[in-house]
Amino acid sequence: MSNYDNTNSGVLFTHAKKADNQPDYKGKINVGGKDYDLAGWVKQGKSGQFLSLKVSEPFQPTPQNTSEKIADSTGIPF
Repeated sequence: MSNYDNTNSGVLFTHAKKADNQPDYKGKINVGGKDYDLAGWVKQGKSGQFLSLKVSEPFQPTPQNTSEKIADSTGIPF
């Protein structure tokens, strides 16, 4: 276990895009002791290239965005 304090820091890694609207970079950031997902898009502006960032709550899988189905007491998925 590392003694490194990652509070108020983050990291971005290159992301293999499958669609143009997906981020060029993805990673994690910690702000004030809370972890967030971080995404970045390389864009072109009047003065040159820049990195546009988005911070979001960490992804939490739910039955709607997983392959698992929920079944009621009869065993019928809904």
